[in-house]
Amino acid sequence: MEMDLNAQVKKACFLQRLKDFPSKLKDGVTKRIKHVQKFGKDDPRRIIHSIKVGLSLTLVSMLYYVRPLYNSFGVSGMWAILTVVVVSEFTVGGTLSKGLNRAFATLIAGALGVGAVHLARLCGHKGEPIVLGILVFSLGAAATFSRFFPRIKQRYDYGALIFILTFSMVAVSGYRTDEILVIAYQRLSTILIGGTICILVSILVFPVWAGEDLHKMVANNIIKLANSLEGFEGEYFPSSEKTSKGTNSSVREYKSILTSKSTEDTLANLARWEPGHGRFRLRHPWTKYLKIAGLVRQCAIHFEVLNGCVLSDAKAPQDFISKIQEPCSIISREAGEALKAIAKSIKTMSRYHVCVNTHIKNSKIAIENLRLALKVSFPETDKDLLEIIPVVTMASTLIDIVSYVEKISESVDEFSVLAHFKENLDPKLSPELGQHHLLHKGTVKPVLEGDNEEECNNSPHVVIAVHDEQPPTVNENNVNLGAEKTTVVVV
Repeated sequence: MEMDLNAQVKKACFLQRLKDFPSKLKDGVTKRIKHVQKFGKDDPRRIIHSIKVGLSLTLVSMLYYVRPLYNSFGVSGMWAILTVVVVSEFTVGGTLSKGLNRAFATLIAGALGVGAVHLARLCGHKGEPIVLGILVFSLGAAATFSRFFPRIKQRYDYGALIFILTFSMVAVSGYRTDEILVIAYQRLSTILIGGTICILVSILVFPVWAGEDLHKMVANNIIKLANSLEGFEGEYFPSSEKTSKGTNSSVREYKSILTSKSTEDTLANLARWEPGHGRFRLRHPWTKYLKIAGLVRQCAIHFEVLNGCVLSDAKAPQDFISKIQEPCSIISREAGEALKAIAKSIKTMSRYHVCVNTHIKNSKIAIENLRLALKVSFPETDKDLLEIIPVVTMASTLIDIVSYVEKISESVDEFSVLAHFKENLDPKLSPELGQHHLLHKGTVKPVLEGDNEEECNNSPHVVIAVHDEQPPTVNENNVNLGAEKTTVVVV
């Protein structure tokens, strides 16, 4: 009786699973489709790249489909298809890197392979395999060793690999065939055809430039630093005007910067292969991006300390925090604005050094005020000193961040000269603009000789008032010392 009951339960479970299978299958397929759609919407260029690879494969397949082409290249047309598969990369720089590496490595290795076969044949039938073995061993070992050099590893590693493969295949296969030149010609021709098609499709059909991605990535990382500073102000000083629901997420935007080095190095390496395009000239200083990115990453490391101060349970006395809140808020706010101006300078390829320097100067003034506040509010007992250590650490970290912001600004200024950034002059902020920028404003009105409007309009005399504005300067107390002179001329 119990066995029958178990059998009925198992049968009921099986029927239930069988009944639920269509709905589960539908839910699973729907979930996968939504995941694929989201993946494509995150970066539509992935879909375009897939279409470009399919287009390249279709074009090189004509070497097989078209009879005259097949008669010329024969089964060697497969090498063109293989070339398209291994050379097609997401960016133009990646495709050019692999395409040129494969083309030149195949050409050099093919020529050396043919020469090695002819040299070995001069040694007779018995000496031919010995000579070929020695040459394959020597060149294969030398090419493999060269791949350990950092510069070759970075830019020509794929070419060295293709060199080893091609030379070994040509040298070894030449021992058993007499048509080595014909085979080498067909393979080299089809590889060049496949590589050329890949490069042309990559450049002409919705190109994806590695240099442009690197340019945007560095600028966006600087913006993330600025957002993290603003978020820190709102989190550490809850009464601040910056407090909002988004501060909790923005204060941690810097974390993605800490792991971006490998991507930046790869993009910079691929960008060197790309031709001039858009705003980027042929010999654009791509290596300078790595210098700026390195400083940004070092600055982001200090945000770990700030994040620790935010998450720490140890809190200093509220009266002490209130005394340093204003200068700390000014430091974070001005440094954030400086970072935003630097990011804007990189994005638009324009120089905003006057605006950046103004914010950095304001940050330095706030630092002096912060040091003064710390001296005035410094506790007298050791117990109180232990309570304010986390706050002092936070203040010291903010000072270090301002120092790194200044280094980033200097590095971007150096980069802007090499990259030929356009000058963006603001006469209200720059006192060194020269005499050709007018800093005058004034009014022109007739001299009143009567009480009615008609007499006023018919007066032959006018008063011209010229207000000569002096460039604003800031003293140690952050007071505007700008002056105004008025000149009155009666005509």
